[in-house]
Amino acid sequence: MRPEWIVFAYLAAVLYIGIFAFKNKAATNGEDFFLASRKLGPAVFLLSLFGTNMTAVAILGSSGFAYQRGIGVFGLMASSSAIVIPLTLFFIGTRLWGLGKQHGHMTQVQFLRDRWEMSGIGTFLFGLTALMLVPYIIIGVMGGGDTLETISGGRIPYAVGGAIVALVVMSYVFFGGMRGTAWVNAFQTTLFLAFGVFAFTILGNTLGGFDTIMAQLASKPATATLLSRERIPPQEFFSYMFIPLSAIMFPHIAIMCMTAEKVAHFKKTVVLYPLCIAAIWLPSVYLGVVAAAKFPGLTPGEANDVIIRLLAENAAPALAGIFGAGIMACVMASDSQILALSTMFTEDLFAYYGGRKKYGQKGEVVAGRAFIVAICVVSYLIALQLKDQAGIFELAIRFAFSGFAALAPIMLAALFWKRSTKWGALAACLWVVACLLANWQLTAMSDAKAKEVFKPAPKAAPAPQPLPTPQPGGGAPTGAPGGKPAGPRKPPPPFEVIEGNPVFLRGPVNVTVGGFLPVFPMVVGSALLMLFVSLGTKPPSKETIEKYFPSKVKK
Repeated sequence: MRPEWIVFAYLAAVLYIGIFAFKNKAATNGEDFFLASRKLGPAVFLLSLFGTNMTAVAILGSSGFAYQRGIGVFGLMASSSAIVIPLTLFFIGTRLWGLGKQHGHMTQVQFLRDRWEMSGIGTFLFGLTALMLVPYIIIGVMGGGDTLETISGGRIPYAVGGAIVALVVMSYVFFGGMRGTAWVNAFQTTLFLAFGVFAFTILGNTLGGFDTIMAQLASKPATATLLSRERIPPQEFFSYMFIPLSAIMFPHIAIMCMTAEKVAHFKKTVVLYPLCIAAIWLPSVYLGVVAAAKFPGLTPGEANDVIIRLLAENAAPALAGIFGAGIMACVMASDSQILALSTMFTEDLFAYYGGRKKYGQKGEVVAGRAFIVAICVVSYLIALQLKDQAGIFELAIRFAFSGFAALAPIMLAALFWKRSTKWGALAACLWVVACLLANWQLTAMSDAKAKEVFKPAPKAAPAPQPLPTPQPGGGAPTGAPGGKPAGPRKPPPPFEVIEGNPVFLRGPVNVTVGGFLPVFPMVVGSALLMLFVSLGTKPPSKETIEKYFPSKVKK
């Protein structure tokens, strides 16, 4: 059986779960369609919350990045995420859940508008978060296209594979809303958690076992540096500690927090979340490093599918199809982002500016479904243009993760600091926009030179032997012409100066500021602006303070 047929069977099962098995025919109001009436049980809540955060970045993106930078990639995201994300869910997610249930909020913008008595600024914040979330949705379409193309041996082109994934996701989100999406995410999370364990075990044994693989990698100068943090400078490693702050600011995570039936559901999630992260990231990073020795010379865009390449070459077709379905389960977690964007459009624009009053609850659901179709089509068209042009991890870090992490001080101030103001929030938002635009411009300016400086080794070039070769007559072994002792290949420089400016540097993938990723100055600048601008502007009204901080108001 061809592996793609197994993937198609999986897609059919997902479609059934999302559209038919858990479709609520009475979903004619916004709260039921977008939040499943705030009644998700503990198991579905945990699995869907984790699944919606572990998209193509987790398997395809992390393995592709580990292919380039080594095993230290696990420490970049997984180690800090296992601590920071559960803490944000516990301290921020639970409070957001309580306020949402008390005041009827369905999105972050609804809460912030009411908390800071802002209208136009809320619309600006909607536009900013929507633009930053779109790259995340595009990543899902790219991952689906890469998976089907590679696992089918090219029989299903990237464009067709991406279209199939976009159509399936669009269909069950369109019909099933949050309830269908949550059940699909629960099913998919179970599948790709199992994928991580089995892929690590089966592929590892097929390739010779963990000890043998590590010894082979360590013996070759070209891959030995992948087993250390040598390819990840300290400043960059430190910068990644700020990335997990993005989790609670992602609209799909915040909206998912509001779907829990009880606050107690968060407790199990906080405890089990780190274990789920380890089950996904450990095998993904490990297999990415293994692939670096098997398939040298891939570009960042091509490295997105290294796990699928390993499957195609080292597993029976049926097993490769099952593993492909597991990868697809992770890739298709973009469904929650699509639903989140639809929820924001419907609640923050359509309903807020009179659509609900004019067209009623049914009209609100229709508007949300129309937006789902529109965003899927746009994401697919953009994904077609980005094939092999950018790494999945690169896109996520550059735009989505960094931008949302820099918005975290806004949410913290709104929830825990009564003196914070809408003008502080606006200043922080403008800072984020300026940084994202600057990052985009600096990246474009340095792309050509980065491709030259950090280009991978040629795929088919006759490279020198990495191990010493015995000389005729019993002479000393040599590994290079002229009898010179072979030494480890010097890695490319970690950073390259952009346009002669020693502050803005370019690494193999991202622009840095003095060696730090932009997320570091973005978060710090956002927090400082939130603080000082709020202190210098008029605070919210007494009524609003009493509404959100009743225990802190003197009677």
